[in-house]
Amino acid sequence: MATPHQSLPDLPPPATQRGLLGWLRENLFSTWYNSILTVVIGYWLVTTLVPLIDWAFFSAVFTGEGPQSCAPEGACWIFVYERLGFFLYGFYPEELRWRPDIAFLLFAITVVPQFFPTPAVIKKWLAIFGLTGLPVAGYILIAGGHFGLEPVATSRWGGLMLTLILAYVGIIAAMPIGTALALGRRSEMPIIRGICVVFIEFWRAVPLITILFMASVMLPLFLPEGVTFDKLLRALVGITLFQSAYMAEVVRGGLQAIPKGQYEAAEALGLGYWRRMRLIILPQALKIVIPGIANTVISLFKDTTLVLIIGLFDILGAVKSTLSDPAWGNVMAEGYLFVAFCFWVFCFGMSRYSHRLEKKLETGHKE
Repeated sequence: MATPHQSLPDLPPPATQRGLLGWLRENLFSTWYNSILTVVIGYWLVTTLVPLIDWAFFSAVFTGEGPQSCAPEGACWIFVYERLGFFLYGFYPEELRWRPDIAFLLFAITVVPQFFPTPAVIKKWLAIFGLTGLPVAGYILIAGGHFGLEPVATSRWGGLMLTLILAYVGIIAAMPIGTALALGRRSEMPIIRGICVVFIEFWRAVPLITILFMASVMLPLFLPEGVTFDKLLRALVGITLFQSAYMAEVVRGGLQAIPKGQYEAAEALGLGYWRRMRLIILPQALKIVIPGIANTVISLFKDTTLVLIIGLFDILGAVKSTLSDPAWGNVMAEGYLFVAFCFWVFCFGMSRYSHRLEKKLETGHKE
């Protein structure tokens, strides 16, 4: 028996307040309207997802030879399997696909370690290689024409390979241009500030599809006779300039969020303008706008599908072009689901990396 001054041990919480039952009661059945909403959504998920899962997996056909092996009640993933080479490489010669494979491997070696615990010095050198050496090595491997490699025209590039090229080059080029435009827009020199404002507002006011159309169709009309630019190069320039305007506004938001005291402290240290920006202001500003940068990068990656209108077959264009084959019948859902899955993998990966980087750098500025 406990004495008057001796406290009794704490009793365990009721069974309905802990474990799975506690979680369900707190999150799904906390009130009467939450309970009704949970039941309605649960019913909708069961009636929708169960048939979809059955169609995509249990009744689907994964192996076989040709469209005759497909079953009408399930998905025909044979279509994706047999056309996978075209979806990944477009019209790139099959006997030379080892070259983009090596470029993909270099890309994976550069990017994948950034998502896992890796020594900082290794991440640093991989990042430097990704910004400088990888674009050069990738171009030499894929385009050829150097070191005895057979040249392959950009008109034969396509599929996921072309999507990654457009996104990667656009991201690498748009970031420094956008940062320079953001600094220029906040400059105290009227001419520099005016030029940057006009550039940013012009490119933000024009849809990307119009820019691609102008670069592909209208630009050659204004060039001297006999002068031409590669269609892929024109698309890359248009995408880069378009995204750099949006990147500039994202970075400018970060610059405006830096307290004025940081600028004054940097001046008090006797640092010049560029050293102030490089050592003190930009590192803080870029940390603040990591979510905005990630959003712009993901948007750029998805916007690469618009190159279809100028005759470049990215992964969406490659899938869309094969759906017109009457031998396969109705495989539209399988083709577009494959494209959606590819985009989801890359966009989700970029999103998770930005969240992890934001958490690591403590960009939330919690009190």
